[in-house]
Amino acid sequence: VDGTAKTAAEARKVALADGGAIAFKQLLQRLTLIEDHARLPELASGDVAAYVSDFSISDEKTSAVRYLAKLHFRFKPDEVRNLLRGAALLFAETPSKPVLVLPVFQAASGLVLWEDPNPWHEAWNQRDSVNGLVRLALPLGDLADINALTVRQAVRGDVAALSKLAERYKAGDSVVAYARVGLDPVGSGARRIDISMTRFNVQREPETVFLAFGQEEDEEVIDLLVRGADAVANRLEDSWKRENLLVGGEAGIASVAVPIAGLRDWLNVQKRLKNVTVVLDLETVLMSLDEVRVNLHYVGTAAQLQTALGQSDLALVREDNEWVLYPSGASPERKQ
Repeated sequence: VDGTAKTAAEARKVALADGGAIAFKQLLQRLTLIEDHARLPELASGDVAAYVSDFSISDEKTSAVRYLAKLHFRFKPDEVRNLLRGAALLFAETPSKPVLVLPVFQAASGLVLWEDPNPWHEAWNQRDSVNGLVRLALPLGDLADINALTVRQAVRGDVAALSKLAERYKAGDSVVAYARVGLDPVGSGARRIDISMTRFNVQREPETVFLAFGQEEDEEVIDLLVRGADAVANRLEDSWKRENLLVGGEAGIASVAVPIAGLRDWLNVQKRLKNVTVVLDLETVLMSLDEVRVNLHYVGTAAQLQTALGQSDLALVREDNEWVLYPSGASPERKQ
């Protein structure tokens, strides 16, 4: 925030109120589909306070009439959910694992990924990063990346190589975003960017989407590329939200068995569960040396709960008519 008034104290008061309203709007946009942003509830600065759980201040600077700071807000989940449901808006809460974006550019010399110059990669670096439910990761392009994946492997969709590189960045999926800039057939000398974005995951078939944008008047090519990168990012964000929209307001309860080899395993699972936003409460029913039985109180469907748990490296599977929770990668073989 950056506020100016007759005194620093007044500037601080105005900045804090405005900051809460800005943060609340960002929160609502983060949870909802882009097509619904025009219908988001608009609250006065004073009304936003009812939804704030707490906030903190950092990098605070003042002068005689000016106040600058970074504000970090936390909001009340139930109140926010009720507000969105009252406005008949669907929303998602589950954050995705990072998605690794590989910007492949069609240059005159051929396909480039790690080479310089790569204006498509530069465009991704220039775009304003938005803190949404999908965090995008760009590769460093260092020697380890170059050895892990070639541009041909990326374009060909070598899932093994892509997955290995994604592991380095702790990403769940990889997106190969190919871009080519050429003349716009409907514009007089204007440029056009053609994009194909393919999402790769070891557990599902690749998904490809094609996008194209014409150059606007007085728009530089790099700005056109940045606009294309924003469109790809928005598409990934909206796609994730659509898969995880919470329908209905009723909470569910899942009785779950958690196999453990000791207390450390259980503490590790508990720590991961705290990061799963759709889990409202954890009720321990029974604890033994090799198993913990719990009731998970959650919002959404069972499939959405599985997806949300997966983002925290927890796998919820159905075995012998009961739910069993494993850390991802753990053997599903249970003791008899």
